[in-house]
Amino acid sequence: MQTRHIGNDTVGRHEVGAIGLGLMTFDQTGTQPREQLLDTLRAAVDAGVTLLDTADAYGPGEEKGGDAQGANETLVAGLLDELGLRDRVLLATKGGHVRTEGGGWATDSSEAHLKQAVDASLRRLGVEQVALWQHHRPDPDVPYEDVIGTLKQIADSGKVAMVGLSNADPDQIRLAHSVLGDALVSVQNQFSPAFRSSAPEIEVCEELGLAFLPWSPLGGLGDAKELATKHPAFAEVAEARGVSPQQVALAWELAQSPVVIPIPGAKRPSSIIDSAAAADIELTADELAALDAS
Repeated sequence: MQTRHIGNDTVGRHEVGAIGLGLMTFDQTGTQPREQLLDTLRAAVDAGVTLLDTADAYGPGEEKGGDAQGANETLVAGLLDELGLRDRVLLATKGGHVRTEGGGWATDSSEAHLKQAVDASLRRLGVEQVALWQHHRPDPDVPYEDVIGTLKQIADSGKVAMVGLSNADPDQIRLAHSVLGDALVSVQNQFSPAFRSSAPEIEVCEELGLAFLPWSPLGGLGDAKELATKHPAFAEVAEARGVSPQQVALAWELAQSPVVIPIPGAKRPSSIIDSAAAADIELTADELAALDAS
């Protein structure tokens, strides 16, 4: 697989596969046998996927009989250890989201919570330093400049190698970069055929030398009817090339900028193998124009 990079000469430049893997949907509450998850991770790495993304708030929630906070980190760390793949991947996580009773979501970007969240992730992941730690989402109760001040303290602590943002707008990215400097290496926002409003954030990331990690990069492609009516060009290009619409979507995102590294989710080996193949697709100018207009 072609590679792209995260980081810089100050904090270290890490070459990763151009397609990553989002792990939010990994769980073991009965719907996904452990062997299936092991096979999915093994297939991902064999296909050249080396950026894995989790978060301390990812988990099934109490309505499924689990303790959501930290469940995904613990599961993923165990799977990687069982497979012996720790040294072959860059494992990213996030903090700042919290799970509420019944599996709901809330935010907590207080200084105390974010520092505690880093320590908790270190324990659950079984590492001395988090490779890439990302602030999960702006908190309406905490001024963003205060959050960035806390991120600066976390970066200076040495507990994380690199810092990223998630769900940040251009002004927030620029503010963070002005304070964090080279410690800031990435931005993770939603971007897909169905959700394109993060294009300005991609431009800022390219300008500042930050990786842009689209979450939910296959949004709008799951339903055949929706695909045909709302994004027909993706279906047409896929049919002409003999590939899946999902591959076309990821190839289109990669073509937006060399800083883009999509992180599609997958729960089966076949899904991540299909996604990884998108890195080999070079879309023509005419195809890109049609997809941009779709």
